[in-house]
Amino acid sequence: MIGSKTSGLLLAAAALGAMALGAGNVSGQTRPGEKAPVAVPAGSIVGLRRLTEGEFRRSIADIFGPEIKISGRFEPEVRRDGLIAIGSGQAAISSSGMEQYYAIASGISEQVTSATGRKNYISCTPANPKASDDACASKVFSKYGRLLYRRPLTAPELAGLVTTARKATTQAKDFYVGLDETLTSMVASPYFLFRIERAAGVGANGQPTLDDYSRASRLSFMFWDAPPDEELLTAASKGELSTQAGLAKQVDRLAASPRLTDGVNAFFDDMLQMDLFKTQTKDATKYPKYSGVVAEESRQQTLKTITTLLLEKNGDYRDIFTTPDTFMTRTLAMVYKAPYTSNAAWAPYSFPSDSGRSGVLTQISFLSLFAHPAQSSPTKRGAALNEIFFCQPVPPPPADVDFSAVNGAGPDRQKTARLRLEQHRTNPSCAACHKIMDPLGLTLEKFDTLGQSRETEDGQPIDVSSDMAGTKFTGATGLGKVMHDAPQVPSCLVRNLYSTGVGRAPLSADYKVIDGLTKTFVDGNYRVPAFLKTMATSEAFFSAPPPPKPKAAAPAAPASTAQKETRQ
Repeated sequence: MIGSKTSGLLLAAAALGAMALGAGNVSGQTRPGEKAPVAVPAGSIVGLRRLTEGEFRRSIADIFGPEIKISGRFEPEVRRDGLIAIGSGQAAISSSGMEQYYAIASGISEQVTSATGRKNYISCTPANPKASDDACASKVFSKYGRLLYRRPLTAPELAGLVTTARKATTQAKDFYVGLDETLTSMVASPYFLFRIERAAGVGANGQPTLDDYSRASRLSFMFWDAPPDEELLTAASKGELSTQAGLAKQVDRLAASPRLTDGVNAFFDDMLQMDLFKTQTKDATKYPKYSGVVAEESRQQTLKTITTLLLEKNGDYRDIFTTPDTFMTRTLAMVYKAPYTSNAAWAPYSFPSDSGRSGVLTQISFLSLFAHPAQSSPTKRGAALNEIFFCQPVPPPPADVDFSAVNGAGPDRQKTARLRLEQHRTNPSCAACHKIMDPLGLTLEKFDTLGQSRETEDGQPIDVSSDMAGTKFTGATGLGKVMHDAPQVPSCLVRNLYSTGVGRAPLSADYKVIDGLTKTFVDGNYRVPAFLKTMATSEAFFSAPPPPKPKAAAPAAPASTAQKETRQ
């Protein structure tokens, strides 16, 4: 039966495969020694970015309503060059993943077309509920197709959907069965599951540029982590996003909205690798306070700290490394051993000056994510600082490295992490990397694997002094100042924001743009909202570089170097 959900799944899978073949390699990254083609025809697909789980959920909530329940397993996300935002541009959907998406889509469409749902979501009534009604079906598909696909349906697309619904209705003798099955195919369509970007002519910088609907999606997902709303789609339909005045008007509106918090939260959730909480474990015997509630609330604590500083206070980005101000819950207060007298779920809190804590690096989220289940790890924390905030990847350890000095037990085991790591810092095959990781990570050793304060390890006092390229500093407060003043930190943020917006790692031509944007960010006193507006109104933000010639797909990216359990 063509209108059946089984056939719909096959059609969606076929469309997905055809699209992938048609697009070729759309990552936009040139490889060493490889030259990109000089032009792309208008209308060509120049970007495919699979929706993240967060983008999927927010899209459904925006399009149908927050009351729609979404259940099912999502295809695993891919992190490349430090960001899922980049990995989504290289992420495919497996056959089993397609089945899962279709099951999720089926559950959504059943709610929309149910006896209760149709009163809220279906704006027309068929002349005969047991027969097809092309006019009503066309109205429904036109509305939701525009929102799901983030552009108007073409005439052939709309006709095909109406035909599919008619056939399903005729066989089931139920108009809403036809709607249900067709809406399922739309939610499971690659036109929804992927953000498809198309070229449209040449921009002022001489590079191919995106069409207006692609611009609308790039803007809305960057600012709100959500699909374009009605006003943005209307502006795209009028060609206003290709004019500087029209673009600036929409960027100002997006930046002024409270929903900017959603976009900034999503960005830092990705940059700080908060998705790793899904797989994090802690030794329950040694750390009984750890729980799923602690994990989620610590994640929210860090995001609240950042968005309050950057958006509500319009503060200096660098202050995320030094601020004592944060938010606390009763559960987190037990881990931090902090007083909690509020009756609210969340309350503002400032760490005392003698607490040894300094900014987000001394919150549970960072400290626990980059540690082992049963012990802390200066190396993992140091690698994370380099990779996340300096954009400096750290190579994995050699295959033959001996970890016994670090992990070994028994009478010969050194009492502190500093002493146990000394062998690696003096080993020629390990020293180069450990010299850039350990000095940073060792300053955080007064916090255990859960992020709790401590003064000793195995009965020995902990030394948190450090020396990095001749700069001496001590403990987390010293580290916070070093991070605050390091010129690589704002440069790395700009690179990550730009890469998130365009959905790819920087090309060689992008570095000049990033350098210019970094200067703008620095000259603007490190204010993120103003910088986002500047970046989003630049021509470079909408450039559509032609994809390189297709090559064999790269193997799946490993876990971040900082997160690998082999890191000690």
